[in-house]
Amino acid sequence: MAVVKNNLLVCTQLDCKTSEEMLTSMEKAKEEGADLVELCVDSMAPSSHISHIQTLFKQRTLPSIVSYRLKSSRKSSMGSCKNSCLQVLKLALDLDVEFVEMDYEVASDMGMCELIHGRSNTKIIVSSYVNGGGRPSTEKLGDLIACMQATGADVIKLEIAVDYITDLVPIFQMLTYCQVPLIAMAVGSRGLISQLLGPKFGGFLVYGSLGGKSVPGLPTLVSLKQVYKLERTNADTKVFGVVSNPVGHSKGPILHNPAFRHTQYNGIYVPLLVDDIKEFFATYTGIDFAGFSIGIPHKEAAVACCDEVHPLAKSIGAVNTIIRRPIDGKLVGYNTDCEASISAIEDALRERQVSNGNGVASHITSLLAGKTFVLVGAGGAGRALAFGAKSRGARVVIFNRNYERAKALAHAISGEALPYECLQEYCPENGMILANASAIGMEPNSNQSPIPKEALKAYEVVFDAVYTPRNTRLLREAAEVGANVVSGVEMFIRQALGQFRLFTGGLAPEDFIRKLVLEQF
Repeated sequence: MAVVKNNLLVCTQLDCKTSEEMLTSMEKAKEEGADLVELCVDSMAPSSHISHIQTLFKQRTLPSIVSYRLKSSRKSSMGSCKNSCLQVLKLALDLDVEFVEMDYEVASDMGMCELIHGRSNTKIIVSSYVNGGGRPSTEKLGDLIACMQATGADVIKLEIAVDYITDLVPIFQMLTYCQVPLIAMAVGSRGLISQLLGPKFGGFLVYGSLGGKSVPGLPTLVSLKQVYKLERTNADTKVFGVVSNPVGHSKGPILHNPAFRHTQYNGIYVPLLVDDIKEFFATYTGIDFAGFSIGIPHKEAAVACCDEVHPLAKSIGAVNTIIRRPIDGKLVGYNTDCEASISAIEDALRERQVSNGNGVASHITSLLAGKTFVLVGAGGAGRALAFGAKSRGARVVIFNRNYERAKALAHAISGEALPYECLQEYCPENGMILANASAIGMEPNSNQSPIPKEALKAYEVVFDAVYTPRNTRLLREAAEVGANVVSGVEMFIRQALGQFRLFTGGLAPEDFIRKLVLEQF
């Protein structure tokens, strides 16, 4: 079976207990777009006879990597384990399986050295696991690669445990400068971009998980093929991403990546699980890291990371977008949340007035002017809403579980702050605006709402910045009592359009992005 000729190989690991399960999973991998599979023979039950393994190799329907890891083997003794390993790998070589992967320890064995140099068509992958304990140095990785290459390896594979996303920089450097094909896998959720950005830096192949299964550090095969389309990535691809913690809920990748392709812009947008935002920006300083969406909980801290901040974002004290300016590499911060959320609420008010047959008073600058604007949440998104509503002439009343934060924000905009416990009883008038800028109601806690249903009768329009799920409990109950509702999806679309213009220097396929979001969310 000939090895696929794609510029990029997409692989998935099969760690089934029987050869029959392996073959079934292989078909599934083929359906999901895998170019090849890694047959983790050490995962098979100890009772699996060598004849079953031989049948598996002969009946494979995709190009394969045969691996047998000593440390993960189910065999009881290391001696018998190593003998089984050598037997399996020799069989794979005899049958001309496309790739055989072996631990560096095994590849250094004298008996295996003879087999490596005597092979015919099989390519040899020599792998090594590098423990965590801080960022691996480029010198350490370089020395290890040189030793591994000396075994006669055609391809080097490193599996590296990382503690933080900033630990990945030496891995990208190795991918760029290594003189032999290199596979790099950073283990854990903070290592996800080792796969998504591997092709940009010259990685030999990328791994994805099968069947939509969530595996820390691995994208799914389906997302690799349908969302990221990494075969389009090259050294000139600009990197964008969402800086957040947590980040798994973000819908940014399914919006920005197709929009880049639609506009023929050479960019990729990836999730960036960041613990320390200051360290992140101090580490990823290359001009190829061109722009970032800033999410929870970093929107306020991100202000201090910027060289320049747009006046609106500076007054809000929170940025949701950072661009690395191409001419000088400086980081410039913006806030597209404010206009996105406020304009969406204004449109809902306008729609309500029209539907009630009242028309829209043309002399009013904003339909929010004079309204009581009840805000839940005083974080980055809350600050954007507070400043936006105040600028439109609304009376802003802030509730937040941390009362001190609510008071600080109220002071900044000359608004009011009340204890969070008073929210459900607060009803000075009817026809108010409610905006939830907290994480209450976000998946997986989608059964929660910041306010009881009965209390929602006092509100004319209810806005929820949460967009996962699209129709939150708050919005459902608000609609049931007669309020006009504004989904966080609408804010997401509008702020994303603002971000996309900043990312690309002005491109904004509004109809495409709106259609995409409404179909995908």
